[in-house]
Amino acid sequence: MPSSALNQIVQSLLPTARVEAFALPNVPIELYLINADFPRGRLPQEVALQLMEQPFYWAFCWASGAVLARYILDNPELVAGKRVLDFGTGSGVVAIAAAKAGAAEVIACDIDPAARTAAEANAQLNDVALTLSDDFDNVRGDVDVIVAADVLYDRDNLPWLARFQQKANTVLVGDSRIKNFDFPGYWKLCEVDACTLPDLDESAEFRKVSIYMGSA
Repeated sequence: MPSSALNQIVQSLLPTARVEAFALPNVPIELYLINADFPRGRLPQEVALQLMEQPFYWAFCWASGAVLARYILDNPELVAGKRVLDFGTGSGVVAIAAAKAGAAEVIACDIDPAARTAAEANAQLNDVALTLSDDFDNVRGDVDVIVAADVLYDRDNLPWLARFQQKANTVLVGDSRIKNFDFPGYWKLCEVDACTLPDLDESAEFRKVSIYMGSA
C-alpha cells in the first residue's frame, strides 16, 4: 500500500508514529497524515536534530494549504485547462485540488524526496495524476499558474514571490505568517480561519490564512 513507504519514513525517527488516511474537513480531499496522537514529548537529541534537518512537513495538512485548496476548488476557472506548478507541495493537497479542478497538468515540486513520495501517494488516494519535480528550475516549458502554500515561514523565501511572477502569469499564495504582506503585483483575495491537521495547537495569529493573487 502507498502508506507503507510513508510509515517507514516516519517510523525511522518516531517508531510509534504512523500515517493514516484523513478526510479533510471542508475540503473533499483525503490525505495520508501523521496520526493525531503522534509522540510530542521530549525527543532524544539525535532524533530532534534529524527532525530539524529534515522535518516531516508533508505529514501535516497545514492551514494555508487547506485554505488554498478549498479556494481553488471553489474557483476552478483559475486553473481549469491550465498548466499548474505547486511550489513546495508537501502533502500535495493544493496540487490535488488543482487537478480535481480540471488543470491540464499539475507539477508537484518539492526538494524533499519524502514529500514527493507523499504527494504521489495522496494523488493515488484521490484518483488524480501529478507530475513530480525536485527542482523549480528544472521545470521546462510554459507554466500558466503557480500555487504556493505556507512557504513564507522563512523570510529568506520572500524573493521567490518575484521569481513566481517571472515564471507564470498568475500566482496564488496561501500564507498565515507574513502580517504585513505588501509586495509589488500581489493583492489580497480573502482571509479565512483554519488550523493545521493534525492540530498543532498553533497560536491564534497563525490560524488566520490569507490568499493572495499575483500577476506578471
